[in-house]
Amino acid sequence: MLDPSSAILLDVSHVSQTYETGSGEARAPVLHDVSLSLRQGEIVALLGRSGCGKSTLLRIISGLSRPTDGHVSIGGETVDGPAEGVAMVFQSFALFPWLTVLDNVEIGPRAQGVPLDETRKRALQAIDVIGLDGFESAYPKELSGGMRQRVGFARALVVQPKILLMDEPFSALDVLTAETLRTDLLDLWQEGRIPIKSILMVTHNIEEAVLMADRIIVLSSNPGRIGAEIAVPLAQPRNRLDPEFRELVDRIYALMTQRPEPKRAEREAAAAAVGLGLALPLVSTNSLAGMLEEIAAPPYDGQADLPHLADSLQMEIDDLFPLGETLQLLKLAEFAEGDIKLTPTGKQFVDMGVDQRKRLFAEHLLANIPLAAHIKRVLDERPSHRAPATRFREELEDYMSEDYAERTLRAIINLGRYGELFAYDENAQAFSYENPQ
Repeated sequence: MLDPSSAILLDVSHVSQTYETGSGEARAPVLHDVSLSLRQGEIVALLGRSGCGKSTLLRIISGLSRPTDGHVSIGGETVDGPAEGVAMVFQSFALFPWLTVLDNVEIGPRAQGVPLDETRKRALQAIDVIGLDGFESAYPKELSGGMRQRVGFARALVVQPKILLMDEPFSALDVLTAETLRTDLLDLWQEGRIPIKSILMVTHNIEEAVLMADRIIVLSSNPGRIGAEIAVPLAQPRNRLDPEFRELVDRIYALMTQRPEPKRAEREAAAAAVGLGLALPLVSTNSLAGMLEEIAAPPYDGQADLPHLADSLQMEIDDLFPLGETLQLLKLAEFAEGDIKLTPTGKQFVDMGVDQRKRLFAEHLLANIPLAAHIKRVLDERPSHRAPATRFREELEDYMSEDYAERTLRAIINLGRYGELFAYDENAQAFSYENPQ
């Protein structure tokens, strides 16, 4: 177990990040007042959904970006540019395709001015440790995804960092390859065969966080902020089927599906008052219907445990939660302590034919999504029954970033088309009643 008196290697203090538009106006913040620490000898997972600022925070910690407010220090030294003693493993491998495995791994020490003999010695050792011995002369195009990511790990290890930052390093791999690489990395860490003092990893995979981390920091979204910090007391190696493991996974699912805190709820109510509502996730209406049907069928019979549902649908939280939240907004389902449960209307929807489903969906869209009702009201008031998308996009940007506004607009277009409330002309970028009527 980690010694709580271990030295603090990384200190993130009250970090916030806000970007500006091209005109210099401030957008909605990406991160708000984030503070955390990383001690020697521990693995910490930053867990959160896409858009919560996980990768932005990692770039700030590495010194690749500067925060709008707050500061970061590593080993007591303020980070003001690319940080020393830090290496990063990326999701996309980020290898130079024209260089061999050996050349890719040697890039870091060469850039640091390490003598060539020492660079070669370190590189060969890192390649051997990470399990790529014999592939030194291969090019990236000759390697599988898992082997390319091993090159990424070797390239990080060769600079002998104190802190290893990992930005969803297993998410681009197939399930079996990711599991093998995770296990190998944990074995190397437990055996002390890698020159790393601490690991900070970004993930949106709850089981992965519980499997690897000593502590899990959950980031809430819009803006990204610390939602919870959870200690993982389980000894390594961990068993996914262990009741304590499953209980912790369930607890985190429940935590991540809790209703918004009062301040955010008040902001959303203010937005709803002018007909805009929430930032909507962009989801497939076919997936919404399919998820309702899955929950309604055995073995769930109307109420599903989220981890089990994720397994049966083979979905990550970034896919599962937006569907569940949309169903909850439409009052077709609701979250409850890590479960998702169909409402009576949700059960009715499953038993209906296509046309009946569309009518029910349209009714709930108008009743529960203020933006849909707002668009319909504007179309009703205009003799032409047409309205440009820019009108609604600009209204949304009063309450959310440009990216969220665009995503919300795309989401309502998708939902409105399915419910046959209105049409959308992509070329003219305008809403109308042309197709539905």
